[in-house]
Amino acid sequence: MTHPSFAVTRRLLLQGGLATGLSLIPGLPHVAYAAGGVAGGGAAPAAVAGAETLVVVFLRGGADTLNLVAPVDDPDYRAARPPELRVAEDGPTAGVRLAQSLASGIDFRLHPEAAPLAELYQGGNLAIIHAAGLSDGTRSHFVAQDLMERGVGGEAELSRVGAGWAARWLAENGVSGVGAISAASNTPAALMGYGSALAVADLRSGLAPPGGAQAADVLAGLFRGADGPYANAARSALSGLSTIDGQLPRLPDGKVAPYAAEGGAVYEENEAGRGLQTVARLLKMDIGLRLAWVDVGGWDTHEHQPGRFSNAVRQLSRALAAFYADSHRDHGRVTMVVLSEFGRRLRGNKSQGTDHGHGGAMLVMGGRVAGGRMLGQWPGLASHQLDRGVDLAVTTDYRAVLAELVGASVFPNWTGRRLGVLA
Repeated sequence: MTHPSFAVTRRLLLQGGLATGLSLIPGLPHVAYAAGGVAGGGAAPAAVAGAETLVVVFLRGGADTLNLVAPVDDPDYRAARPPELRVAEDGPTAGVRLAQSLASGIDFRLHPEAAPLAELYQGGNLAIIHAAGLSDGTRSHFVAQDLMERGVGGEAELSRVGAGWAARWLAENGVSGVGAISAASNTPAALMGYGSALAVADLRSGLAPPGGAQAADVLAGLFRGADGPYANAARSALSGLSTIDGQLPRLPDGKVAPYAAEGGAVYEENEAGRGLQTVARLLKMDIGLRLAWVDVGGWDTHEHQPGRFSNAVRQLSRALAAFYADSHRDHGRVTMVVLSEFGRRLRGNKSQGTDHGHGGAMLVMGGRVAGGRMLGQWPGLASHQLDRGVDLAVTTDYRAVLAELVGASVFPNWTGRRLGVLA
């Protein structure tokens, strides 16, 4: 008699894909994969242990980086926003001043809740690229995110680029096996085309299917002898999950042992903290992870921004600082980039919020980063300097930053100057 937990046919899994098929099996709804097409799909992990790793943190919703890294004494900034939507120059909630040569005579400061990032900046491990983003003028979340994850500059290019930029980079480097993960319930478009990518939202309960070895054999048997991208990706995913699960330390009762972070790191129980803790644990397994993706939502602040934004900045900053402390043994080979699909409008709206804008800011963190600097070109905030007369202009294409981390060849039809992000 077939156990109801495993009444899933091979045909269903192949037709619906592994993400759908495995989600029907109790205990595995949090595991997905990116459909094959560019790279990956082999059953045996082939990534190189100890190789350089890129961690991408995507702030979903369009982060108000003029309230994260603010030109506090700019008269146009002060005139456009009420005090609650800008960083203060003095008083108990004053921002943290940043030494910079991006724009002489302007006092740039980090939001007070971003104090942990200020320490990384002052220590030379964090660089900030302001007025960065898409050359395309879209203010649509979905279009902007798709453009950035595909690694293109305009909507016309989307039909010519099938895979995501991360998948192309992994393919160029011949990475397969457990080479890429998304610390979420699904994989981003940036990994589309890399068949071996895993979506692993949490490791605290392990990744083994319910039923132990017998259940694993049943799942493996569903794809034994099958061919095609879905079957190949399924075998690769099952192999990767087994590899990860086998390295999780367990208590005598078989449960996964609580994670012991290093360097005094404390991960809070929120999206950023959980995601970056998962990435840190996987890095320490030395399984050849080359790219990790972490999504952090909550940045679409059309209304009631002051409290929401402060909370989001606090959670993000503490999570980034915890990850940096926890991964101290890997500072020389791990680089992190933080970006969002666009910034917010310079002027606040009538709902104590900000609407979709254009230029934003990117953060790059790691031991190889030439940090303690603000890079790019500051366009100014006077009306004639703004994009469409209302938004921070983009002077640095987001691909200029990513190209220094993964190579310009990953981004079709793009050439640009180097910023000097890495030391």
